[in-house]
Amino acid sequence: MSLQRLIDDALAQTPPGRCVWVALSGGLDSSLLLTLAATAGRRHPRSLRALHVHHGLQPAADGFERHCRRLCSRLGVPLFVEGVAVDRSAGQGLEGAARAARFAAFAGRVAPGETLWLAQHRDDQAETFLLAALRGSGVRGLAGMTMGRDWRGRRLERPFLAMARPTLEAEAGRRGLAWVEDPSNDDETLDRNFLRHAVLPLLASRWPHAGEALSRSAVLAGEADTLLGELAGLDLERLGGDPARLKLDGLAGLSSDARRRLLVRHCCARLGLPTPPARRLATLLAQLGARQDAEVRVAWPGAEARVWRGQLHLLAPPEPLPVDWQAGWDGRSPLVTPWGEVRVSLGRGDGAPVRLQVVPRRGGERLRLPGRGRRDLKRLLQELDVPPWARGRLLVVRLGETAVAVLDPVDEAWLALGEGWVSRGAAPGGSPRPAGRPPPAPDR
Repeated sequence: MSLQRLIDDALAQTPPGRCVWVALSGGLDSSLLLTLAATAGRRHPRSLRALHVHHGLQPAADGFERHCRRLCSRLGVPLFVEGVAVDRSAGQGLEGAARAARFAAFAGRVAPGETLWLAQHRDDQAETFLLAALRGSGVRGLAGMTMGRDWRGRRLERPFLAMARPTLEAEAGRRGLAWVEDPSNDDETLDRNFLRHAVLPLLASRWPHAGEALSRSAVLAGEADTLLGELAGLDLERLGGDPARLKLDGLAGLSSDARRRLLVRHCCARLGLPTPPARRLATLLAQLGARQDAEVRVAWPGAEARVWRGQLHLLAPPEPLPVDWQAGWDGRSPLVTPWGEVRVSLGRGDGAPVRLQVVPRRGGERLRLPGRGRRDLKRLLQELDVPPWARGRLLVVRLGETAVAVLDPVDEAWLALGEGWVSRGAAPGGSPRPAGRPPPAPDR
C-alpha cells in the first residue's frame, strides 16, 4: 500500500466533523505526514490543522517554526504555534521533560473530541522498545507506542507506526519535499540518538531485519499488556470496582504477589497516578499485613498509598491548605477555595440572608446536629469514616463564632449540617473519595 493510500484511509476513518491535528516539528516525518494529510483532505474533507511546539531549547528552534509556517502556507493548512518551557528539574532527563512539555501543549490546544496525528514510525518504535528493555521495563514499557488510543478525551493516532524510515525518506524525495534537520538529533550523549546512530545500525549489520523484529516484539508486548489489563480489571471488579480503594482481604486472596503488583499498577493507571517503582511497590505489599491501628503510608513521586480500616487507598499527595486561608460567603454564590470553585449552597431554614465565614478545620470544633445535640467534630468524622489524611482539607463554615457546617471541598459534599441549616447542594454524610485524582497520564 502506498503512503498516500495509507493516509487517505486513515483520514477517511476519522468521523466527519471531527478536527484532525498534525503535530508538526518540521522534520521529515511530520512534514511528510502533513503533506499527505493535506492531499487526502481533498478527497475526504476534514477540518485539518497543524500544531508546532516551540521548545526554545536551541537557537535553531526559530528556524523550525519558520519552516512550519512556510509549509502550512503552501499547503493551505492553519498552523498553531505553542511555546513551552521545559522543566529540567523534574528528574525526567531532557528528553522526558521535553516530551512532558510537548504533551501538555497538545492537551492545551487540541480540544476533547478531536484527533491528533503523530508522525512516529517503525524505527522510532524499535528505539523505544530497546530503551524500555535497557531500563528493565515490564510488558507495558516494552509495548512502546500505540498505533491509536483515546487520551484525555482526545484521539491519538500514529499512521506511520508500521512504516520504516527509509520508506518515508523515499516518498519525501519523490515529492521533492523540504524539511529541517534538528542538530540535537546528532547528539549521541542522548540515549535515543545513541541507539539510532550507533546501536541499531550495528544490529542491522548482523540482523538486517532487526528494526522490524523489535517493532513486532513491541506489538506482542502490547497484546500481552492488554490481556494483563483485562485480568487486572477482573480482579478489580471482584474487589469492589473502585481503583482508589482496595479491600485488603481481597488483595490477600489473590494467587500471587505478581498478581497483586499487577492490580496496584492497573489501579494507578486507572486513577492517572504514576506507577510505583518496583522497590516502593514491594515495600507496600510487605506492609499490607500491618495491624489495624498502624499508620501505613508508602509514597513515591506524584502518588502515595495508605492503609486504613481494612482498605488500601491510592491517591495523589494532598495539597496542604494555607493556614491563614479564609473566605467570606453568602451561602449562594460559588465558593472559591484553594482547590477551585465549589458549587454548593447553604442557608438558614427560615431563608434569612446570612454572612458566613469559611475557614480550615483547626480542631476542637463542635456542631449542634438535628436531634443529636452538640457533637465534637473529631468524633463525628470518625463516625463518618473520613480518612485521617482527608480531614486536613475540610472546611468549617461559621456564623460568627458558631460552626454551622463542615464541607469537603474536593468532593463538593457537605459532611455535616448544623441544626436549622439546609443545603441545595450535595447531601450530607458519606465518606469522601481520596483527594486530588489527576487526569490520565499521557499516551505512550
